Parts: sequence; C-alpha cells; structure tokens
Amino acid sequence: MSGTGEKASATTKTPADFLKSIRGRPVVVKLNSGVDYRGILACLDGYMNIAMEQTEEYVNGQLKNKYGDAFIRGNNVLYISTTKRTLGDGA
Repeated sequence: MSGTGEKASATTKTPADFLKSIRGRPVVVKLNSGVDYRGILACLDGYMNIAMEQTEEYVNGQLKNKYGDAFIRGNNVLYISTTKRTLGDGA
C-alpha cells in the first residue's frame, strides 16, 4: 500500500511546479476587476507579482491596448491560465 502512495506523490504536481513549468509560455491573467491580460509569462514571485511580455489587455473580451512589457501586482490576480498559441503576433 505504501508503494502506491509513493508512486502517486511522485507524479503529483504542486501549484508551484505548474507556475515554474509555464514560464516563457503564453498565458491569460485574469484580474479581480474582470480585465484579462494575455501575453508571455516572463517571471513571477511568491506574492504572485507577474511580469509579462507581448502583453494585450482585454476588457469584456475586446482588445483595448497592447503593451511591450507589463507588470501586474499579485493582489489583483484572480487566476493564471495557459493558452494555446493564439497570440496575434506570437508563434
């Protein structure tokens, strides 16, 4: 029985593992205000402060602005999600 527990824990990913694995990949960051930022995740820290590149701002699903680099304070973040390569000038 303990063998199955060890096997399960070896394949279990923590949220920190997920966040490390998506650096450099396209993401969607949803803020508490409902605004979405889509771009490449450059880095983040333990407070969920996020640095992004090739960032696009979407309000109510409509593209509102494009930024080269963006910094988002962690207390504003509702969630971070990975995306398929659908950025306009990415890939």
